[in-house]
Amino acid sequence: MEEDALVRRLSARLKMRHLVLLLNIQRHGSLTRVAQEMATSQPAVTKALSELEGMFGATLFDRSVRGMAPTALGRVSLGWARSMIHDLEHLAHDIHAVAAGHAAHVHVGITPFVSGRIVSAAVQRTLVDGRRLTVTLHEGASGQLMRALREHAVDVVIGRIGTPLDTADVAIDVLYHQPPRLIAGRRLAAQLSRRRLDWSSLSELDWILGPPGTALREEVMDMFLRTGATPPRPVMETYSTKLIGEMIAGSERAISVVPVDIAEELVRVAGVSIVPYSFDWTLPPIAVLRRSQGVERAAEAHFGESLKAVCAELKLG
Repeated sequence: MEEDALVRRLSARLKMRHLVLLLNIQRHGSLTRVAQEMATSQPAVTKALSELEGMFGATLFDRSVRGMAPTALGRVSLGWARSMIHDLEHLAHDIHAVAAGHAAHVHVGITPFVSGRIVSAAVQRTLVDGRRLTVTLHEGASGQLMRALREHAVDVVIGRIGTPLDTADVAIDVLYHQPPRLIAGRRLAAQLSRRRLDWSSLSELDWILGPPGTALREEVMDMFLRTGATPPRPVMETYSTKLIGEMIAGSERAISVVPVDIAEELVRVAGVSIVPYSFDWTLPPIAVLRRSQGVERAAEAHFGESLKAVCAELKLG
């Protein structure tokens, strides 16, 4: 089928209900269950799938006794279906935002240990045609948010870049670097400040770290291994800055390593202290990431510029 003819056919016949159908088939693997989900009959679902495969000119799902599995074209189509449905949802958010006097609505993915004041300041100063944005924040790990960016579930990601993160089809603007800092309760921090850095002694304390595989945790584990000390087994694994601050402030044995701006934030709001040790490594930088393919909305571009301006004003390195 000629590409232009295919575009005309899809433009004339493809409907949102076809995209919903695709995702429901993938989710349930059974046309009977899809019919129940969509409150219709199985023959109607079968007919709709047949119409869709006729439009695409190929089979989208292989049928077997184990259920329905997407073909190669089906997998590609499912990716576009997710993106298009997310775009429709975002259009609805934009409509509500504009009706309320705002410029647009932006979905922002944010990884752990990104300072809330940076995001807040960027939102406050972002103007599109004299109007401010409304924003939904989606918190998660870098890999999870990169998938959401590619599927159009989020518009922008503020997160840490570095291996093994795949950024091949993503536009990247580095915002700042984050040197690490050791934090502890005030009494423990005062005791540690009077001693030389000793990784063997630190390993015996109650460590609070992120889950395995996260950049900060891997760096901490490597620090112990490089010095010949046994890496600690964390007493708590969490991304939550609030929980880290509360646990450390309420304990005489708890410690953690967090980025410098997060450490300074916890000094202000949680009453922890920074132990004045210096480390010979730094974390991968924090960046704003946007899709490099397709048309970028003005709201996303302006928000990215606001983030860079805020980081420059705060003199983040």
